[in-house]
Amino acid sequence: MEYHVKSLDLAEKGRLRIEWAAMSMPVLKKIKERFERERPLEGIVLGACLHVTTETAALVQTLKAGGAKVFLCASNPLSTQDDVAASLVKHDEIPVFAIKGEDNDTYYDHLRAVLDAKPTITMDDGADLVSTLHKERPDVLDSVIGGTEETTTGVIRLKAMAEDGVLKYPIIAVNDANTKHLFDNRYGTGQSTLDGIIRATNRLIAGSIFVVCGYGWCGRGVAMRAKGLGARVIVTEVDPLKALEAVMDGFDVMPLAEASEIGDFFCTVTGDIHVIRKEHFLRMKDGAIVANSGHFNVELDLEGLETVTKKRRTIRDYVEEYLLENERRIYVLGEGRLVNLAAAEGHPSSVMDMSFANQALAAEYMVGKGKALEKKVYGVPEEIDKEIARLKLESMGIRIDSLTEEQEKYLSSWEMGT
Repeated sequence: MEYHVKSLDLAEKGRLRIEWAAMSMPVLKKIKERFERERPLEGIVLGACLHVTTETAALVQTLKAGGAKVFLCASNPLSTQDDVAASLVKHDEIPVFAIKGEDNDTYYDHLRAVLDAKPTITMDDGADLVSTLHKERPDVLDSVIGGTEETTTGVIRLKAMAEDGVLKYPIIAVNDANTKHLFDNRYGTGQSTLDGIIRATNRLIAGSIFVVCGYGWCGRGVAMRAKGLGARVIVTEVDPLKALEAVMDGFDVMPLAEASEIGDFFCTVTGDIHVIRKEHFLRMKDGAIVANSGHFNVELDLEGLETVTKKRRTIRDYVEEYLLENERRIYVLGEGRLVNLAAAEGHPSSVMDMSFANQALAAEYMVGKGKALEKKVYGVPEEIDKEIARLKLESMGIRIDSLTEEQEKYLSSWEMGT
């Protein structure tokens, strides 16, 4: 078996951490048990480009239990947990190509190693695997039934491909499932982002001014958690509806040019490029801490920052100090990459339980329906979304009501008014 991980000596530590995460993933456990009985993915080669974490390990174990032959690479150079990668290779015999801190060339070599397996289903987190497949490996396209995509950033890229008529197979936007973005993006990103910032800096959040750039579901989560830790939160936005919602949620809203002068912490979660730019860095006060929790590191204009920097040094793990030409110091966390995975462990397993349940069931759906679908981006079928929510509530010991026949009739009719 070909693989490329840091060291198989880390495998036992990884196995125990995977076991710990799986304890909080009851929905995925139920799916795995059914997959072991029914083997719905038998004969499928599944190429996965995901953050190689303990939660991802539980997912790929589930996919393998369903009969798939899984090949896994990292979707971000800094998101791999090396002990998890080693455990998947040694204990689960899953080919993994991922090393934390890998350079850009190695990152793309790992993507190509997965594509060499000629996957019939792709599972992506950011659309780099799909993009590379379309650009470099057209010979593989004929064998692909369909794929899934985990992130907002990836869905945006794939919809652009579909709009331009270059997407060659159907993709299910797992990110758009209610049981994904309402929970993973909000509660997962909120908690894990603050976790990454605190681990990297050991700075107090309470009493600080915390600037959140973007008020999508991830931004909502980060703002909520920063406020919960005692920060005064400022939101910056370009969408008037989201800005209005942030105001109604109790946050200050202002242009980034103004916020950059007063913020202590900055975190981008927009999915767009160059949100914090050179002019913003120059306005920041001495000691400002800047992080990104969007999928790619492009949200921070680090090249622009370099042009106004006199000296740069690593002052602690995942913290780089930039001494600017105005003699102020700016601290960038995790090289501008996903701070929750670069400096911490990513989302808690209990919330990834639902996201990865969506991935597993979407892969199963593609096996049955993929060949009949058009070459575009689809949402997760409503029945899958609701089933995952039902299983999650069941695992929490929570019961809900059912509609009476009278109520169902009322909701489906138009005759009855006041």
